Order: sequence, then structure tokens, then C-alpha cells
Amino acid sequence: MRLYLTTLNPTDSVTGGFLPAAAALGWDVTILTDQPDRYPGHDVVAADVRDPRAVIDAVAAHHRPDVIFSNSDHLQAATALAAEYFGLPGKDWRACVTAKNKALTRRALSAVEPVRSVRIPPGADLPEGLPYPVVVKPALGVASEDVVLVDGREALADAVAAIRRRRPEDVLVAEEFLEGPLRTLETLGDGSSRRIVGGFATTLGPLPHFVEERLDWRPPDPDHLPHLTAALDAAGVGFGMCHTEYAVTRDGPRVIEINYRLIGDNCDFLLADILGVPLHQWILRVHAGEPLSAFGLDALRTAYGAVVSLVAERSGTVTAAPPDLCPPRTDDGVRLWHRALREIGDHVEVTGTNRDYLGLLRAAGPDRASVDAAIDAFKKEHPWVLT
Repeated sequence: MRLYLTTLNPTDSVTGGFLPAAAALGWDVTILTDQPDRYPGHDVVAADVRDPRAVIDAVAAHHRPDVIFSNSDHLQAATALAAEYFGLPGKDWRACVTAKNKALTRRALSAVEPVRSVRIPPGADLPEGLPYPVVVKPALGVASEDVVLVDGREALADAVAAIRRRRPEDVLVAEEFLEGPLRTLETLGDGSSRRIVGGFATTLGPLPHFVEERLDWRPPDPDHLPHLTAALDAAGVGFGMCHTEYAVTRDGPRVIEINYRLIGDNCDFLLADILGVPLHQWILRVHAGEPLSAFGLDALRTAYGAVVSLVAERSGTVTAAPPDLCPPRTDDGVRLWHRALREIGDHVEVTGTNRDYLGLLRAAGPDRASVDAAIDAFKKEHPWVLT
């Protein structure tokens, strides 16, 4: 079985998740990337992986493909088109484009949920009649970058101007603020059926920014599922893994964004550990054409877990950092991992985005009390220090 994995940066999900999963399945892997020097020891082909024509050409010139897959936010549509070209299982490229572009997502969901949203292309006047406060964000943005809450027209003008200085050519979106607890829905589909594999409760840092500071295991409320199912159907999501973020408003659940990929920031590993399944292997097997019925989804075990993002609270230079915990250590029945994203000597500038993460702390155990105790003890024993 030959897997073509299209990717940009060597993320944890790729290097620690999908590459080991492919090895466990006994598959041969070719990495398609625009950064070939970052994958030593692998069969690597350099290509403009954002361009489906370049991906198709590179694959056709190499080995016959059995699976073409990506977990990158930026590469879903190009990868789906390449898979379709070779007659392989894959996502609908239209759904990939819809999910990636937040303006198109709102357009697709307009018949399902009435969320006021306005597209702001470069050079356009500020929209009138918005229901302040509103959230301003790039239509193609990731990692909470340039996402900000504004409370009036003057603040909107300032936010748009600031974002334009960094992204002069980007389309922006201004949409009503969806107030309420934040949740995620994690689904896996084989093209014929789509199953729920879990969900998380999201804790944000202080507004007006939207930095995700903690995600706790919390499967979705059954009462929310009819609406969320209708939303995913409207967006065309049905194949592979999907990570959907939503708010539980006073009017019910409302989708914030659809990420047509596996959840990141180590939550994918937590999800696999809580469920006790080889999740990355399952996803690859779906892309090889296997049905969900082969995976035993009705017999999943569950535990409790959380991922805590250790966030820089001020700009400065890292002078002390916790040790990496990989493999994990076990304290009182709780398995604890820590992944440092910065090193001693690094200078950190606070940006108000997920780029402010210093490290990721992952814990899984029998209940919330034991998980919280292990997290608190580790943070107290091994603080990040910036001076």
C-alpha cells in the first residue's frame, strides 16, 4: 500500500501520528512537501503542495498511489482533487473549499442557522448594520491569528486597518459574536456514514482575543446533535475526520468554524488515548476505502482527559522550561505528557494568538479531579519562566 502524505510543516500530528500509523500498517510512504529538507530519512518528493496540478504531476511521475492524504488546513482541497484524479477515496473538494473559507462556510450554513456575517474584501467600505459586538477574522485564517472582538464601528475600523497592514490582500469576515460555552465535535466518516467519536469543552483566554488555553473531554450533548448534523450536511462534510467548533448560545448550538481535518495541538493524541484506539490508523484506513463498520465504533471505552496550552503571559526571553515528557509519566493513575514548543533562550513576543503557546500539557486519567491534580502539580513543579 503506497501512501502519499501531502504536508507543509512537520507537525506533531504528522511526525508523531500519521507517519508511525502508516508504519504500523506496513504501508510505504512518500511525503509530498514544499520543504523537503525537513523530512530526513523519508521518501520525499518536492512539490508545490498547494497546487493540485503540481501534486497530480508529482504523484504520476513517482509510484502508483493507493492513498493520497493530508491533515493540513491549507491542503485539503488540493489533496482531495488529487485523490479524485487518481480515482481514490477522498473528501469532496467543494466541501474542503467551503470549510476552509469562513465566508463560504457562512453561506453554506445560512439555511441552517441565522448567523449575521459580512465579507470584507480588500478596498471595501466597512459594512453597515452589524449587530455589535462582532468578531473580525481572515476568511482563510488559522490558529486564532488576527481574530479579534470589537464593540463598535470605530473599533471595527481600527481592527480592519491593523489586520490590513499584515494581510493587505486577504478577505476578512465580520460576524456576530456567538456568546456561550464553547464546544467541539469530532466526527469520522467513510463516505456512506458519519460517526461521532468525541468532543471537547474549550476554555479561552481573555477577550478580545481568542486563544485556546484548555480543552477538556466532553462528548456533545445529544440535544445538540440534530442541529450539528444538519450543519455538517449543509457544508458537505461526510468523509474522513472533521473538527467542528461551536458555541452553545441561548438559541442553541451555532457553528463557529468547520476544520475539515483531525483536531490538532495534541488533542488528537488525547482523543486516541481516551478512546483507547489507534485513531490515526483508522483515519488512514478510511482513506484506503475501509468502511467504519470495520472499526468497532460501538465499543469505544472512555476515560477523562485534558490538554492545557501553557501560554506566555508576557513578552520576554525563556530562562526556565519544563522537561519534555515523552514517553509520558504516570502519577496516581494519570498519564501526563509535556511537549515544549519553545527552548531556553528563545525570545517570545505575545501576539494574542495560539502562537503564544510555550508548551502543551496533556493528561488522561479516570476522572477530572485526578487529571486536574496532576496538571496543577506539574505546572507548580515545572513553571515556564520568561524574563
